[in-house]
Parts: sequence; structure tokens; C-alpha cells
Amino acid sequence: MKYFSRHIIMPVHLNSTKSLCCGQLLSWVNEEATIFASCQMRSQFHIAKVISEISFMAPAQTGDIIEFGFELVSLGQSSVTVRCKIRNKVNHAPIAFIDKMVFVNVNENGLPIPHGMRANAA
Repeated sequence: MKYFSRHIIMPVHLNSTKSLCCGQLLSWVNEEATIFASCQMRSQFHIAKVISEISFMAPAQTGDIIEFGFELVSLGQSSVTVRCKIRNKVNHAPIAFIDKMVFVNVNENGLPIPHGMRANAA
């Protein structure tokens, strides 16, 4: 798994327990995973079809730097499946894990089209 991007946790990102709000984390994950899928498929048009459950392992606090890791798990004709891990940049403690995120390559009308990737790319 490669780690591609980072965010610093600021007070505005916290919930009432003073830890990173899951909604904020999911917003960042969605954005970063979309960029990762776009780069893999070399596609401008794709949609998130499935995001499996997210497992939280530890909270993130103000000042923590977290990083997002992604790996390509499998390929369909028009889709890619991605796995995501979020960890603390300094101590590598796991923060959250998403086992399955499926992105589908689509045309301008939103219809699935082949992405042209080969199976050995996964």
C-alpha cells in the first residue's frame, strides 16, 4: 500500500469528543480515493458505486497529521476496486480502514464504459 496524501487535524475538524469527526474523514477519503481511481483509470468521468463499511481503530486529535493509503484490489471491465487505510503519519498507528471502494468509468451520459486497463495492473 502506498500513501499518497496527508491532512493535518485542526479544531474545526473535531466532533464533540474533541476527536476527528467521521464525516470530515469520509469527505477527505472520498476526495482522495476519487483522485486515486481517476489516476488509475486515466479517466475524467467516473462515479463511486460502492463504499463498504469503515472501521475506526483509533481517534485522531488536533495537530495529528494523518495520511491516506490506497491500493488497487481488482479490476472489472469498467470498474476498479480500491482499498484504503488511514494512519497517523508520525507513529503509523492505524486510524481507519475501508476494505472496498468501487469506482466505475462512465461516459458523458453517466453510462459505464470500459476503462481499458489490464488485469496485471491490479
